[in-house]
Amino acid sequence: MQITHYLTLFGDNFFGPTKIAESLRKIAALFDETIQAGAEKVISKYESEYQAVIDKYKPRLQGKRVMLYVGGLRPRHVIGAYEDLGMEVVGTGYEFGHNDDYDRTIKEMGNATLIYDDVTGYEFEKFVKRIKPDLIGSGIKEKYIFQKMGIPFRQMHSWDYSGPYHGYDGFAIFARDMDMTLNNPCWKQVNVPWKTEDSTKVAVAAGA
Repeated sequence: MQITHYLTLFGDNFFGPTKIAESLRKIAALFDETIQAGAEKVISKYESEYQAVIDKYKPRLQGKRVMLYVGGLRPRHVIGAYEDLGMEVVGTGYEFGHNDDYDRTIKEMGNATLIYDDVTGYEFEKFVKRIKPDLIGSGIKEKYIFQKMGIPFRQMHSWDYSGPYHGYDGFAIFARDMDMTLNNPCWKQVNVPWKTEDSTKVAVAAGA
């Protein structure tokens, strides 16, 4: 699957079955009918496999809202994978993005999506508090902030903990990880520091 990394640099996308099919057909269109027929065979070969993943996880993830702040091309490339599971990306952005990154990202997004550029930790936290996503996908720097806030968080900046998420096999891992994160019962056990009784008393005493 290493070849998918290089193909993404040319605008192709191998995250999620919808985008995989689009990319395979786009590439095959550059060649003759034999190659095009071969691409359709590949798409058909994996259809039952990825549909089983969707049937299993989409009912558990449908309607969940996601905010992303990831490196590389993933702020836009993983959007289709979330959508295949019935989820909505409501915020995304880059730390080192260029104009063409945002031009391409806007085409992937809905009208109600927030797009941000090189936000600070403080700004990202404010955006999250305002938009109230169900899940955040970002890097290790942001991980502990939002976990302490009791918000489900998935490390998406690298494959340190799981993955890879590209390709048909990767989509199954992606769906499992999103479900495992969002529907983990641990979030009900998180005592957010500023919602505890002691912190409330401190805030009242301080005149907050």
